[in-house]
Amino acid sequence: MFVAAVLIAIPAAAVIRFAGDHVGLLIGVAIVVCAGLAGSALLVRRSRIKTREIDRVRLIEAFRLAQMTPTDFERLLASLCERDGCQDVRVVGGAGDLGADVTAKAPDGRRIVLQAKRYRITRAVGSPDLQKFGGTCFSIHKADVAALVTTAAQFTPQARGYANQMNIRLFDNKALSAWVSQTGPSPWD
Repeated sequence: MFVAAVLIAIPAAAVIRFAGDHVGLLIGVAIVVCAGLAGSALLVRRSRIKTREIDRVRLIEAFRLAQMTPTDFERLLASLCERDGCQDVRVVGGAGDLGADVTAKAPDGRRIVLQAKRYRITRAVGSPDLQKFGGTCFSIHKADVAALVTTAAQFTPQARGYANQMNIRLFDNKALSAWVSQTGPSPWD
């Protein structure tokens, strides 16, 4: 037992002596550690505030988009394509559009074909919408990138499965709001 007490006392004495000899160094290290922790907490807080602000902007955009007419919605998608550097942007929606509402050439040269579905946020986009679009977007419109863009909040599982099989990108109201507010990618990214 005496040996154990000596084995503990010797390192403890060395630590105490080191602390006494290097008080300034230890205070400096403590200040740096505290400043680092405070900085990290500030970055986390700023990140949370920024995330809340982005969510607020997206919610406002989703509400605004839901109020548009279908024609205005198609025009908006075309203007977003132009804003993001696309060329040869055309609104072709309407009767006889064969599933293409907006066509464009991406900044990297790929042909983009967008199908616009301005639906209530509570409506799910179903497989029939995707099948109509999928039947023409590549074969008739020669799309390199095909995307269905909607104001609805979700796609049915069948629609997601079909889109995955056909390589059609899906943009729901969250993704659309992020594209509009430039806090998320465009359909061809």
